[in-house]
This record gives sequence, structure tokens and C-alpha cells, in this order.
Amino acid sequence: MKRLLSVVALSACLTLSVQAQAPKTETKSETVQTKQQSGIVINLAGKQRMLTQKMSKEALFIAKGINVEANTASLKKTAELFDKTLKGLVAGDETLKLPKTTDKDILAQLEKVSKLWEGLKPSIEKVANGKSDKATLEAIAKENIPLLKNMNQAVQMYTKANGSTIAPEKAKTINLAGKQRMLTQKMTKELLLVANGIDADANKENTKKTGTLFESTLKDLTDKCKNEEIKTQLGVVAKLWGDYKVIIEKVDISEASLKKAEESNIPLLKNMNKAVKMYEASIK
Repeated sequence: MKRLLSVVALSACLTLSVQAQAPKTETKSETVQTKQQSGIVINLAGKQRMLTQKMSKEALFIAKGINVEANTASLKKTAELFDKTLKGLVAGDETLKLPKTTDKDILAQLEKVSKLWEGLKPSIEKVANGKSDKATLEAIAKENIPLLKNMNQAVQMYTKANGSTIAPEKAKTINLAGKQRMLTQKMTKELLLVANGIDADANKENTKKTGTLFESTLKDLTDKCKNEEIKTQLGVVAKLWGDYKVIIEKVDISEASLKKAEESNIPLLKNMNKAVKMYEASIK
């Protein structure tokens, strides 16, 4: 009988031990990401910053009557992608290769972004549906910046997250390169705010400052880059920037320059995005 009780007691202890350890294993699997997953998260969260500026820019091009049909189609796609990625960052999205976010602080920040997006989205939809009146454009001008800033805060939190397995310096580089995509759209948006007569004096200065920041960051990325393929791609970006920056530096809102801006900003964005993906792919 004593032996039977000992066996039962030992069995119970082993069971309790396994049960006590199980939750810790589950929690670990939910929070720890691979280096590649962390790179994707930082890249796509960073891309959201760019999308806030891209959709605002597209709305302003539409208001100026520049390539209206194409910009309307693009505006709808940009807004849909922002919405899809935001939901994917929270809950995960297999098509975007996004794991769900489990960090409570980051989730709280993404909730702030969601509420700000709910405020901006109706104005974006109005322009997409052909209503680009001055009040709607002013609402976009006012509301896109808080959305951008709060999304940027979320990116910084992802970059520093405990679940990220990327070396801090690499995470910082992906973040900075990703931010460059946003700056291509922000400076173009600011140029168009001037063209649309919205807070013109302030936006003239903003356009110049954003252009200066883009150029200095591009130089810094290039100087510190040790990967020759990425460095070559940054050289492609530098050449495209050289062709575009005259418009930005002069804040030239002539009809010809606005059309050139519409043609030039997307190749600049796409090639900067290519560089970001190369940085992401270089993670090992």
C-alpha cells in the first residue's frame, strides 16, 4: 500500500510539473520571432508611414486635376493596403507574412493608429469618390500628420521590441531606409499642399526641410553601407533624387514641374523600396 501511494504521489508531482512548465513554452513560441519575421514586421510597419503620405499626395494630385483617373485608382489601392496592413500587424496576415503582435504596449499604440485612421479615412474616401473640395483637403492636411507620427512611434517600438532578434544596428538601418520611402511621398505631398494653397508658407519650408533630410539620410546610409549590391542600389536612388531635387529645393509649383513631380516621385519611391527589401533580405 505504501508503495502504491508513493507511485501515485510521484505521478501527481510529475503531472503538476509538466502543467506548470507548459504555459511558459507556449508564451515563448508566441513572442519570439525569427530574424526574417522581425525584418518583415519592421519593414511593413515602416511602410505604413509612407502610405499615410502617399494617399495624402494622391488626393492632392487629384485636386489639381493631374492624372486624375490613375491617381484615383492608386488612392483606393493605397488606402486598402494601409487598412489591410494595419489589421495584419495586430492579428497577423499570412498573405503579408506578418505574425500577430503580442506586445501589449505596441498593441495599445496600434489602437491609437486605428482611431486616427478612422478619422482620416472618410476624407480619403470622399476624394476617391470625386469630392475634392477645399474643406476635405484641409482635413487631410490636418489629420495625416498625427497618423504619421503615431505610426512612426509604433515602428520605433517594433524596432526596440524584446521579441525582435535582429541586431539593434541592423534594425535601425532598416528603419532609416524605410523612413526614406516615406520622405519621398511627404515632400511631394508638401509641394502639392503649396500648389493647392493650403498653409502655403509653412509648407514651402516643410518641403525644403524634408528634401534636405532625405538627402542627408541617403548620404549617411551610403557611407555606412558595406554591402556592394545595396550600395549600388542606393546610387540608383541618388541619381533619381538628383533629377527630382531641383523641384523640391525651389518648391516649383508650375504646371510643368507638378507633372514632372507626378512622374518622378514614384520611381524614386520604388527604388528606395527596393533598397529596403535588399536590407531586409541581407539579414542572417
